[in-house]
Amino acid sequence: MTEKEIKIEEPRGKLGVLLVGLGAVATTVVAGAELVRNGFAKPIGSLTQMGTIRLGKRTDDRVPKIKEFVPLAEIKDLVFAAWDIFPDNAYEAAMKAGVLQSVDLDKVRRQLEGLQPLKAVFSRDYVKRLDGPNVKQGKNKMDLAEQLMQDIAEFKKANTLDRMVMVWCASTEVYQSPDPVYERLDVFEKAMKENHPAIAPSMIYAYAALQSGVPFANGAPNVTADIPAMSELASKNNMPISGKDFKSGQTFLKTLIAPGLKAKQLGVSGWFSTNILGNRDGEVLDEPGSFKSKEVTKLSALEYIFQPELNPDLYSDVYHKVRINYYPPRGDNKESWDNIDIFGWLGYPMQIKVNFLCRDSILAAPIVLDLALFMDLAQRSGMKGIQEWLSFYYKSPMTAPGLYPEHDVFIQLMKLKNTLRYLRGEDLITHLGLEYYD
Repeated sequence: MTEKEIKIEEPRGKLGVLLVGLGAVATTVVAGAELVRNGFAKPIGSLTQMGTIRLGKRTDDRVPKIKEFVPLAEIKDLVFAAWDIFPDNAYEAAMKAGVLQSVDLDKVRRQLEGLQPLKAVFSRDYVKRLDGPNVKQGKNKMDLAEQLMQDIAEFKKANTLDRMVMVWCASTEVYQSPDPVYERLDVFEKAMKENHPAIAPSMIYAYAALQSGVPFANGAPNVTADIPAMSELASKNNMPISGKDFKSGQTFLKTLIAPGLKAKQLGVSGWFSTNILGNRDGEVLDEPGSFKSKEVTKLSALEYIFQPELNPDLYSDVYHKVRINYYPPRGDNKESWDNIDIFGWLGYPMQIKVNFLCRDSILAAPIVLDLALFMDLAQRSGMKGIQEWLSFYYKSPMTAPGLYPEHDVFIQLMKLKNTLRYLRGEDLITHLGLEYYD
């Protein structure tokens, strides 16, 4: 270890990965991890497993894999648990989700059938299009949190786990406006005991995780960990938090294209985005309250990238519209269309059309894996509170109060890799390059 290097605890023993929700995304993660560790597939799309990181000068030829550079938990050491409102085991849930083919699922059927979901904390007040029988009952929301904490403790003991992380992979809750009960931890805890309606199930999971010494990552657009009370709890217990809303498909492409337009100083007058999606997520988002949560995160990226206040001639009047339509025949195979009206030299108009036929959970699964491993690394490195360096994975990245988020995917990736270099005492990469010409 160099003088600058951060002390990182080694990833000894097993890492428990607690998944909230055992639907399309979660079952694709679990099945994929089992297929990879049994040699049936490769972890394509995972930065932690396949990504590399340049160290030093370009002429040094030091480009190790990320997993060889920083001490990450290995896939073989992961143990999964999940909560879900439906009692189907992971194999049954994966078959119903229809993301992976039975020819692949059958290779790890035994392992998947062994993952039985725990009863979930759930209320139709927050997800109106779903209902299921596998739900906890409690006298108040604090009681429900304590039941989750008991689940976590029993899972850790039963599997002799060294560490755990929690990742929200469940459905999008209805939009929550800011509420005074979010401002302080003591007020939040009092509100939990009083069953305050502003406290959603996702917040109960986040609270239970952080109180149990478990880092929490939010993969949905819910208002969950991004409230002052949760930041206070994370700081108090030295726990990392990150979120929110996995950046997997259409928004990922936006954060690729928009920085390029801005770099070329091309103007944008309009950006229309629409999707069709037929899985459980699509059904939930067909409800206006849940769509409002998703709309906020999907709309935010362009304004932060374009910075219209700094580029008024190019981006002060961008008409940005986002639509998601539930279309059951497509299942998890989402299709998105983007129409981008741009203008160039002397204001002459042009257009860009993007048609992306993607598989929603295939794109999201490696994000869940990477977040689980990086959040565990953050905890072992003594990094508490908001993990902004993980913005690369989110549509609406959490930041310190008053700090605007970086949405440019290339800046996000540089931030992530420079954080890893910092942890290992390596020089940060600026891409200045003047040293080659001195």
